[in-house]
Amino acid sequence: MLVLASVSPRRQELLRNAGIAFIVEPTDVLEIAKPGELPPDFAERMAREKAEAVFRARPNDFVLGADTIVVVDGTILGKPRESADAARMLRLLSGRTHHVITGVCLMGPELGAGFQDTRSEITLVNMAKLSDEDIRAYIATGEPLDKAGAYGIQGMASRWIPRIEGDYFNVVGLPVALVQRMLHDHGVK
Repeated sequence: MLVLASVSPRRQELLRNAGIAFIVEPTDVLEIAKPGELPPDFAERMAREKAEAVFRARPNDFVLGADTIVVVDGTILGKPRESADAARMLRLLSGRTHHVITGVCLMGPELGAGFQDTRSEITLVNMAKLSDEDIRAYIATGEPLDKAGAYGIQGMASRWIPRIEGDYFNVVGLPVALVQRMLHDHGVK
């Protein structure tokens, strides 16, 4: 049994679309970077902490944790706290290229001792220049308020993303091909 340690509707949809069977077990992990922590290390640590929180209660299952962040100029952008924070993030990303990093952690029972496999995927995303009106109108839709970096590439913000380098699904919230390789590597069907 694969347990997704996330209530993200995007992650659930991506797994369903890939034909990967799973159940959902929500977690409540505080997402705060440690001083000097590099963005990929932070994303991987958050994915690991989410997976560990669920695995403690379900040690006989395979547990998948994930965390997606947006990084610009070394600054980690998680989910905005409110509209003003979303506007700040969108202004930072406007007209620039940034990184989207998803940390993925798979934990499961193996020979009685269990295993933990943590990896990350990085995608470069180019965003067009946004006007103040673009930002105001987009925030008014509510779409950016539950997404890392305050935008969803699969939604209305798609019109501002002329180019990416890397895994599109990583930007949506889960690098499905990486997850499939991890599942395969550990014999999860």
